[in-house]
Formats: sequence, structure tokens, C-alpha cells
Amino acid sequence: MPQTLTLQQLLAGHTHEGALYEKLPNKELRCFACGHRCLIREGRDGICRVRFNRDGILYVPTGYVGALQCDPIEKKPFFHAFPGRDALSFGMLGCDYHCPYCQNFLTSQVLRDPDVISHPMPTRPKELVSLAKKYHAPVIASTYNEPLITSEWAVEVFQVAKQENLKCAYISNGNGTPEVLSYIRPWVDLYKVDLKGFDDKQYRQLGGVLKTVLETIERLKSMGFWVEIVTLTIPGFNDSDEELAQIAKFLVSVSPEIPWHVTAFHKDYKMQEPDNTNAKTLLRAAQIGEAAGLKFIYAGNLPGQVGKYENTYCPGCKTLLIERHGYTILKDLLTPTGVCPTCKRTIPGVWN
Repeated sequence: MPQTLTLQQLLAGHTHEGALYEKLPNKELRCFACGHRCLIREGRDGICRVRFNRDGILYVPTGYVGALQCDPIEKKPFFHAFPGRDALSFGMLGCDYHCPYCQNFLTSQVLRDPDVISHPMPTRPKELVSLAKKYHAPVIASTYNEPLITSEWAVEVFQVAKQENLKCAYISNGNGTPEVLSYIRPWVDLYKVDLKGFDDKQYRQLGGVLKTVLETIERLKSMGFWVEIVTLTIPGFNDSDEELAQIAKFLVSVSPEIPWHVTAFHKDYKMQEPDNTNAKTLLRAAQIGEAAGLKFIYAGNLPGQVGKYENTYCPGCKTLLIERHGYTILKDLLTPTGVCPTCKRTIPGVWN
């Protein structure tokens, strides 16, 4: 009988030489795709398990998706980009973190967890872009796993997408490097970062370093990406007044107009002990953000329970500009160029 390939062996057939690395003596190499900056010896993999060194060459994923769906752009979530429109969302397999509450563990943790099963689906960039056009999606997004570790594939797809005038997005943990951000900047317009808290010890338990994420957010903003921030608010993990205030203070220092989404945790994957986040907690987090000086704060995942924090208001005259219920747009009064019709203030975002 023919031998069954392991998932890692199967994925190795969907690779080519990467761009984000430097060669070192003795066939070692340094990968720049994420903040781990892995030193990978010959025959070994990086922390992500999908970028590997064979004979001194870095091989990286290409030519497949692990998940594919057309989603409301509000689900990403982007609230300041193409309201009411869809994003063609694709992902690969693997991650540089190992969060026990991962909402996308079927794709992100499949190479670490033997109980998780996913399979690659071969595809080409033109096929993905054709799907986006078919479903009239103005945005194509790399998501469902960590896009930084598969940036070469994302750029392959986005180069074709740009020829069709699509906007391109990353939904990411923000564990970036200057090299990878420079590499994707010509092709990526929208960038959502999961800021998972403000405690470095807990960040390290998830597989990251807080300082790296904060520096990435600052760099994304200075480089001209459209940036929105999400904090999945988990009872007993990152929902104290002090930690939420630290997050809000940091975001104000980057830009008071950066949208901050505080979203509700629900029991998933390995983290089963905390209670699901209630609306009271999200409202408290949103009010802390307001007190810190943030102009655009959104509470997510509990439609109809968080009052004004589903909507976009003009920070100048307080006019209700975009009214939402979950992922549904009930009202959109913004002009096509993103201007408040009442006071003519420009609302930051990517509107058309």
C-alpha cells in the first residue's frame, strides 16, 4: 500500500524559495517574516513550522489555501473600510503563536495539535482574484492563520489583485519586523492587529513579545497602512481596568483616531475556564477607551447589546454616520469620500 504523507510532508510540496531571509555560514539562515526572527539550521523548521531550511535555502508556502470564504468586511473587523461590502478571505496553515483561545485553531494550530485536522486546497492567485470579482468583493484579505508567516504567497495573490483594482488586507497578530512590513507595503492597504493585552508575561505565554507588537503598530501607522486594532476581552486574563487603560493610552499615543474594537470572548479551543465576555465588560472597556481620548471605539460580537458602540459617529458634531447591527449596515450617511454631511469633517478610513 502507498505510504500516507503527513500534513507537513504534504505542505512541503506547496513551497518555493522565500524572499524574507538572509543566508548565514554553515547553511544556516535567518528568517525575517515575523518578530521571532528565527535562526533556522539546515534541515530544521522555524517556530511557525511552515518555513523551513533545506540545504541552506528557506522554503515558504505557496499555491494553496487552508480556508476560503467571502465575509462581510465588518467581520474582519474593519469598520472604516467599505461599509456593507464583502472581503474575499483566504488563509493558509500555521501560526507563530499558540494562543489557547484561538478562534481559528483549525487552520492556525493544525501543525502543533494532533487533534486538529485541516487540509490544503491547491489554488492560484488568479483563481482567488476571480472569485473576489465574481462576488463583487472590493477587498481580498489574508486571514484565518497568521499572514505574516506566509507573506510571499500573500504578495503573489495581491499583485494580481492590484491589477483588478482590489484593496488588500492583513488580519494579523502584529508580530512583525521592519523587513516584512517593507516587503508587503506596496501591496497591503488595510491592516488589522490583534493587541491581545498589555502584559508581557502573558504575551510570552501566547508565543509573542508585547514590545514587538507595539513597535509594529507604531510602524504600520507611520508607513501609511490603514490600521484598526482589536482586543479580544477575556475575563480574568486581560479585562482589568488598569490593563484596558494601558492599551487605550498607548493607542492614543499612536493616533487618537485609530479604531479600537473590544470584542467578546467565547469559550473555544483549549481555554474553557473563563466565562464568556458579557456586554457589561465590553461597555466598561469602551468607556475606558473614550476616557483616554480615542475617537472611534467599537464593541463587538454581541449585536444589539452594546448600544452606541456598534455605530460610527462624527467625533466633531456627534452625527450618527454609520449605524450597524452586527455585520449589517442599517444606515450609512457618510459621503462617498468619507466626509460627515453635517459638519464636513473628514472621517479617517478607506471608503472607496
